[in-house]
Parts: sequence; C-alpha cells; structure tokens
Amino acid sequence: MLSRFAKELKVFFVEEPIFDVKEGNDFIKKEVKQRNITVLVPHLVPGRSAELHEQALAALLEDFILENKLSNVIAWYYTPMALAFTQFLKPIVTVYDCMDELSAFVGAPPALKEREAKLFKQADLVFTGGISLYEAKKDYHENIYPFPSSIETEHFGQARQLLRDPEDQSQIGFPRIGFFGVIDERMDIELVREVAQLKQEWQFIFIGPVVKIDPANLPKSSNVHYLGMKSYKELPQYISNWNVAMLPFALNESTKFISPTKTPEYLASGKPVVSSAIRDVVKSYGSTGLVNFFGNAREFIAAVEEALRQGNDKQWLDSVDQELAKNSWDLTAQKMLSLIRAKISIESYG
Repeated sequence: MLSRFAKELKVFFVEEPIFDVKEGNDFIKKEVKQRNITVLVPHLVPGRSAELHEQALAALLEDFILENKLSNVIAWYYTPMALAFTQFLKPIVTVYDCMDELSAFVGAPPALKEREAKLFKQADLVFTGGISLYEAKKDYHENIYPFPSSIETEHFGQARQLLRDPEDQSQIGFPRIGFFGVIDERMDIELVREVAQLKQEWQFIFIGPVVKIDPANLPKSSNVHYLGMKSYKELPQYISNWNVAMLPFALNESTKFISPTKTPEYLASGKPVVSSAIRDVVKSYGSTGLVNFFGNAREFIAAVEEALRQGNDKQWLDSVDQELAKNSWDLTAQKMLSLIRAKISIESYG
C-alpha cells in the first residue's frame, strides 16, 4: 500500500520506538526506502514512564514536521495507541486503518479501547481489514469501508513455476504442507501436534517468527520444521516447493475478526489451501470450493487429502484465477485514495 500511495504522495512511516539511547538525547533516525517513502525510527532514552515516553515521541515528531515544513498532512493510524503522541497534528484528513481487533490480542494495552473510541470520533474515514471486522465496527462510524486482504498476483504467481528449493528446505521430504506468517496465540498448536503425530509421513513447514508464545510449547517431531523468518522476496521460492498451504488457526477471540492476507497469496501461488473455519475465509471462499475447511484433526487430514488431489486440477486453478482477478493491491489503493480525495474536497469546499 505504501509504495502505491508513494506514486502520488510523500509517505512517512513511523516505526515503534527503540529504547537504546545511553548518552545524549532522544532522536529520530530517517531512512529513505524508495522514492517518496521515508521510515522514521524514534530512538529514546529507556527507563521513563509510558507517559514520558509518549511526550518524548510527540516532541520528536513535531520537531521533524516543523523542520521539514510538512503541510497538508493526511494522518493514517494503524493503531489507536498512536493518538497519545500525535495530538499536535492538524491533518486535512484522518484515516483509521483498523486491521484487527487489537484489544483481543495477548498483551493488548489497557488503554486501547478507550483510545480507539477517541480515534473513531476524530477519524474522517475508517477502513477495516475484512468483512467480519466491518460488521463489528460499522455502527461506530458513518464513513467506514471494508477492504479484505488483497494480493500481488505477479509476485506470488512466481511460485507456480518449479523454483529452486531453498537449501534449508531441500532436505525435507514430501508431501509438504506449509505455512508462512507470525506464529503466535492464533495458531492451534494442539491441532498441529495431533495431525503431525497421526500423519508422520507428511512434512509440516512453518516460516515466520514465534511471537508472544513460548517456543518450547510448539510441536517437536521429526516431521515438523520451523525455518524462521524469510523475506517477502524469498517466499515464492519456498511455496513453489510445497504441495499444500495451510491456515491452522485456532477459533478464539484473537482470530474472530482476522482476514488472513495469506489466503489469496497461497492461491495466487497455485497451492491448494486447507484452513480452519475463520469467518472471513469462509465468507470469501466457502461457497467457491477454492479452500478446504476443517474443524478437527481428522477433518484436517481429509482436507489435505482433497487438496493434494486439487493440485493437479486445471479447472480448479482456472477458478482460482477468475476469483483473484477481482482483487489486487492496486485496486484497493485506488479505492482508498478516491475516498480520501473525496473527503478532502468536502472539507475544502463543502
């Protein structure tokens, strides 16, 4: 999204602060990623209260905006927690990009719900990361729009060719059932453990960081493989050498409103998908037969067996392409920018 917005706007992305200043004052490190995209990383003195950290962030950002003479600012919030250090802004449009029900996540800040309520009042536009999240939030704002997960079809479409198997995956046997993404409290660990025990001839591959859960609790067996973080650029090479892609999410509060981006990315890669019954995945793909759903270990196994057959079905792949043609990050960016432009016109001339 940022690279697409940058074709028309200057984009400044503020990262989470790093508390590593041992001598001297707080500062912002500026890194230009590509034309019109600058990442700002605040570096702060550690050990202060949360309130003082927020005051320090606000001072750094306000100084940066003044020094760089930035005007006509569009404020784009991924988290309501950022309100605490951006109240000095006078944006021409405020967007709340509500990607998840963040309050349902482990370790969510106590102030999150209160700040979200405040952000709903300040926002001119609200975008949600899926249909279920839209339905849950639609009564909180008059200008709220759902934007389910989009895809870069060309990037993931590379996986439809047989690419060279990466070294750390090349010694793993087949069939391979793979997952990429954050491994956290949303993962149904016990389900994976049970299926891995029942189908020891299948190989289960996980790509991504382990976050907010104890790695010691993850399934440990010879047919479960954790390959760690990989870059976005590397993903097609890994996926190309899988047989099936999986979404083994638990059905809990943290997954109630998610709309996994990886679903269309798996499909664009030409891989059959098995998934737990995540509401947005069922709504998007339940009636098309493009995704195989499961509720327990036995159903997981049956879904993978069906997916293994789908992998050689040209008619299934044609149906995938017809569905994916309706969706892209380009279209999403265009729709979002149109809504922002319309809002600016209303504010300017309404």
